Amino acid sequence: MHKIKALCLAVLLSLPATASYAQPSYDAHLTQYSYDYEQDIRIFPVSSQKQDLEMAYIFMEGEANKPFIALLHGKNFNADYWAETAQYLNAKGYNVVVPDQIGFGKSSKPVHYQYSFASMAKQTHHLLESLGAKKAIILGHSMGGMLASRYALLYPEATEKLVLVNPIGLEDYLRYVEYKDTDFFYALERKKTPEGIKAYQQKNYYDGQWNDRFDKLTYFMIGQVQGPDQDQVAWVNALTYDMIFTQPVINEYAHISVPTRLIIGTRDRTGPGRGWKKQGVDYMLGQYQNLGKAAAERIPSARLYELDDLGHLPHIEDFKRFTAELDQALEIAE
Repeated sequence: MHKIKALCLAVLLSLPATASYAQPSYDAHLTQYSYDYEQDIRIFPVSSQKQDLEMAYIFMEGEANKPFIALLHGKNFNADYWAETAQYLNAKGYNVVVPDQIGFGKSSKPVHYQYSFASMAKQTHHLLESLGAKKAIILGHSMGGMLASRYALLYPEATEKLVLVNPIGLEDYLRYVEYKDTDFFYALERKKTPEGIKAYQQKNYYDGQWNDRFDKLTYFMIGQVQGPDQDQVAWVNALTYDMIFTQPVINEYAHISVPTRLIIGTRDRTGPGRGWKKQGVDYMLGQYQNLGKAAAERIPSARLYELDDLGHLPHIEDFKRFTAELDQALEIAE
């Protein structure tokens, strides 16, 4: 009996790390998933497209004379991964607002809905107004960079500064790739596995490296693909892919009229649609060592801060190096 127990224990200890993903299960609103904030999650009511929706957000009140700053998340993320950045900025006195966009995180996920960067920008603008922000610094990462750019284009009078951290949308993807409809993306979403989620992020975000901090950012996705609302989440994720391809912002960068700062991890190779490029296209997507420079040239009054050897998530990979550049981008006096 003791030998059998010892053998069972040895087998368990030898199982790959992916075995630990057998249990997490989260609903569409991540009800049982805790964000890494001391502040309570608030709800902002949104009436849109004949639906009453809820926009979840974090608000960290700062000093009266300090600006508001909104942190906008990427496609495969939510407000949670901004926690360290939000706490850092709030400690410097900033009024920090971190929303989950409709369709993401703990916010409503309507399945019959036209998702757009313009509607998300409008909802974010109304949220900031409700908190008393007449102007705000708008900081966006990844897909949040496309949203932040649209916000600055729609509401320049309410944008104090635009900060883009490894944004996608620095290329007009449909120039190079075939159009795929939501059924295509839905099928991809339904095929996601815990192992596949981890492998994708390890390869594309962290250059093959991995640690507990990176691993933690996959938990909510892994829980949802194993959760009771996996079909709803998959369809909403498919719907929000469409706007990345059909609602480009790069062609309007010359019209951005607010001070803009780009913080770019130059190792990033994120290139949506790389797997289905048009026949005969040899253009290489996602070359951020070039894309940051090209974007800075398009945007009036832009400044570029490059982080060599960092990839798509500089604020997660190397927080100290990221905040050193962020301080310069925001012109924070130490």
